Amino acid sequence: MRYFVTGARGQLGVTLVDMLPENSVFAINLPEYDVTDIETMRHAFDGRSVDVVIHCAAYTNVDGCALNPEIANLVNAIGTRNIAYLCAEYGATMVLLSTNEVFDGRKPYSYTERDIPGAINPYGESKLAAERYILDILERYYIVRTSWMYAAGGENFVHTILDLASQGQDIAVVTDELGAPTYAQDLASAIIELVDRAPYGIYHLVNSGNVSRYGFARQVLNLTGYSSLAIKPILLEEYERESCPPRNGILSNWAASSYGITLRPWQTALGEFLTNVT
Repeated sequence: MRYFVTGARGQLGVTLVDMLPENSVFAINLPEYDVTDIETMRHAFDGRSVDVVIHCAAYTNVDGCALNPEIANLVNAIGTRNIAYLCAEYGATMVLLSTNEVFDGRKPYSYTERDIPGAINPYGESKLAAERYILDILERYYIVRTSWMYAAGGENFVHTILDLASQGQDIAVVTDELGAPTYAQDLASAIIELVDRAPYGIYHLVNSGNVSRYGFARQVLNLTGYSSLAIKPILLEEYERESCPPRNGILSNWAASSYGITLRPWQTALGEFLTNVT
């Protein structure tokens, strides 16, 4: 199997490149390759035999997307459309990394792959548009929705909480945003399994279980020697930010589990991650 990974310097991209056999993967990233320029991307495909394209490249700054929805649409939607056209042209299967933010968060329990999405912010809208391009253009695809991803390096919620704690700064975290923290290492393994054994379609891949942002932060501090540090619980409406996330962003790994692909509990994954990075 020969893989092509976009966004190779991002959290998931780095993890995938490290995990896949060295001679089986071609990895690209900005500034050398810009997914919004289809001709530049065509040059990347030319002369290569590619079986699977894992499209990780995206504009994932959610608040930045709210401030710059045109850029969000260009990178996340049009960039994905370009890669989808090239996958069709070169006969490759495409894996798109999507998000729980394609849902509106109003459902009282977890979202399955059968639920109809309806984004409520520019980031979610741009990723939902990306999904629709895949559905329109390709027959051989995997749309993988995940949530609250973290990895060594890069910007993520875990590192933000640890940075605030180490600097002795006050920490306030929302109690009414729910989701599933997902370790990039576990997600990458699940994606590789998915391509190997599951039929094409839409899948949710997150570490099992769910928690509030507040509970997630509390667990991070408890596992890193900051258990006595106080966190101020606040509501989403009190948290000043440009974007509005879905209150309930819990995804259920219903489809993947039917093919034997499961991810361990988020608490276990987080504990392993923090042991390795702290």
